[in-house]
Amino acid sequence: MDKRISLHVKCPLCSKSLMDESVILNGKPSVKVNITTESDRGVLHLCSTYGCNEKKMDIEVAEQEIVDFFCPQCNKELSTNEQCSECEAPMVSFVIRAGGEVRICSRNGCMNHHIVFKDISAELSKFYYEYGF
Repeated sequence: MDKRISLHVKCPLCSKSLMDESVILNGKPSVKVNITTESDRGVLHLCSTYGCNEKKMDIEVAEQEIVDFFCPQCNKELSTNEQCSECEAPMVSFVIRAGGEVRICSRNGCMNHHIVFKDISAELSKFYYEYGF
């Protein structure tokens, strides 16, 4: 039995949904963000299933290149002050509707990601209620 869950996320700055029902990855709506590289800008769709690394981009991004992520609603950058524990690139943050944040590495090819809870008791209760654990 597959216990992986699809996270519904929103922008940590404007609180608008980043979910895109029109692009399905792994059978679920994707997470849509705008991205920029040193030479181009485009749209990135990420799989919303925690642990899934499937993605769809409309631009070419070199392996190991660091990408800047922006909210498609408010156009603010989504990077955090946290660095990836595996490659030292900036981490990008999305707020989970059910509580907490999911953070992913901004380096193309790095698969590091994790969930963070600030108010552990309240957010974990909300998270468990949403996903039925």
